[in-house]
Amino acid sequence: MPETVKRDIEFLYEVGSLRNVERGWRQHFAVTMTNNLEHSMRVAFLALIIARKEGVGNEEKILKMALIHDLAETRTSDHSYVQKVYVEADEKKAAHDLFTGTILENLKTDILHEYEARESIEAKIVKDADNLDIDLELKELEERGHLLPAKKMAFRKKIREEKLYTNTARKMWDEIVESDPASWHLTANKWLKIPDAGK
Repeated sequence: MPETVKRDIEFLYEVGSLRNVERGWRQHFAVTMTNNLEHSMRVAFLALIIARKEGVGNEEKILKMALIHDLAETRTSDHSYVQKVYVEADEKKAAHDLFTGTILENLKTDILHEYEARESIEAKIVKDADNLDIDLELKELEERGHLLPAKKMAFRKKIREEKLYTNTARKMWDEIVESDPASWHLTANKWLKIPDAGK
């Protein structure tokens, strides 16, 4: 098998392993929550929504950025807000080794570096999406009766005021805080959609 093909296959297995990387802050919540692969999926959709509402950004670049923004954590793991005080992960080296030899090698030098620099509108949008996904998950945990989301509200307000780049992300944050995580399925059930259901 040619070396590039071998590395591409290895890369795909490594991407799959991201499903086994737990979010670092799971330790503090002590409940089941999304893994890193699931997080990246919702970040991609969040980023697209923000970009379209803002009317800016290259969607192809945004999707690539969202898909790889945490990919190096296959090698470094994900560290929580407490762990990051004490641990500094070498994500640049991890990303370098992860992509080297694959047909996607340029993603680490172009897209990932751009994301980390936070200078382009695409990078700012993806970082906003990365932050907002946390707030969506906190609402989902609150729905399950967890008490810690309320304790984190003051900190998340600080993130909203000081860390979000776009007006759309700030508006979405406000809407997320007031949202009902169950509304999508409560209003889409068969009793409301199919008048003759159950007869």
